[in-house]
Amino acid sequence: MMNKTTTTTFERLVDILRERGAAGRSVTAIAAPPGAGKSTVAGRLEEALNADHAGSAAVFAMDGYHLDDHVLEERGDRARKGSPDTFDVAGFATTLARLRANSEPEIAVPVFDRSIEVARNAARIIPRSVRHLIVEGNYLLLDIAPWSDLRHMFDTTVTLEVPREVLAARLSERWAALNPDEFRAKMHGNDLPNVDLVLKRSVSGEYLLKNV
Repeated sequence: MMNKTTTTTFERLVDILRERGAAGRSVTAIAAPPGAGKSTVAGRLEEALNADHAGSAAVFAMDGYHLDDHVLEERGDRARKGSPDTFDVAGFATTLARLRANSEPEIAVPVFDRSIEVARNAARIIPRSVRHLIVEGNYLLLDIAPWSDLRHMFDTTVTLEVPREVLAARLSERWAALNPDEFRAKMHGNDLPNVDLVLKRSVSGEYLLKNV
């Protein structure tokens, strides 16, 4: 288990990350269930830190390591896309280790394009000059291997706390365009079980942001 969790504010978290990344690269994990607003919070942190020093912060998202739909279809897992075992965790861990070492001039990372539900390879460059690396994803603090092997690579861990009913409402809105059968399968066969897994099987972060 991790250290005692401290509830904080966004502004205080910016100050903490600013200090921890002052002398060199510091890696921060933003973890929470689907629909919690991880990408939004990570983007706001990136913007706030870059306002101090342009180019000093960058986001590295777990979602770039979704297995492709063709692979999931071959395995019979297409309907479970987004579940913990539908990611290239080893590939994500390898890139995270490279980013933490920060020994290369730049590293290209994939980015998940939600508009087409596909990860685009080498879609973002993270240069050595980045001191604040903000990693965001559902399963970063999951206590199930191989995800649990990632925790030693984070200098700071942050959990976002959002009520389950709010998460369900946000996810319902995300998939509102689906027909009733597809919606039911997506929500009750995949997304909400993933929400519950994260809530029940994740360790607490060092810091907690509530109702983001």
